[in-house]
Amino acid sequence: MKEPWSIKSRARECAKSGEAFQSGQKIRAAIFPDPESSGYLRKDYSIEAWEDRESEEDPFSCWLTTYEPPVTEEKAEDVVDDDPETLLKRLVDEEEEHTENARYILAVMLERKKLLRETDTQEIPSGILRIYEHRKSGDVYIIKDPQISLTDVDRVQEEVRQLLDPESTGTEEPAENIES
Repeated sequence: MKEPWSIKSRARECAKSGEAFQSGQKIRAAIFPDPESSGYLRKDYSIEAWEDRESEEDPFSCWLTTYEPPVTEEKAEDVVDDDPETLLKRLVDEEEEHTENARYILAVMLERKKLLRETDTQEIPSGILRIYEHRKSGDVYIIKDPQISLTDVDRVQEEVRQLLDPESTGTEEPAENIES
């Protein structure tokens, strides 16, 4: 079953009061089931608004974070077409079921590089969802944990390597074995 996981961006103002957030302000981010689809909605609240909100709407996931204004311009040299972050965004946007393993491995890679932080883990009938927040932009990625077995790790790592560098075949001979 194809499930819609998409990137959820940080809001610039409180979902309840409409008041603009200030740089460095502690806020409460929450993911709610979307009543109009099978996906999720992100809402950001000031701490006061979160405490005063109606309890009738229970979040799927929530966490405390620090608001930073969105980055408006990225330097061209900072963006590489086939870097893990760009690839993860593309795969999440495409929502292809066969890339589930690669999305998970990329999210873990970015977490280890301290670009993403795991904010929550939720069990759903079809498995486990891991919720990651991008440390700089505040974007949230909802990634299904495919429970990759140890016997499949090498294959999945090679799949990710091929996605990051489609021109490499992974079968190059060491330099000392190549005749000139």
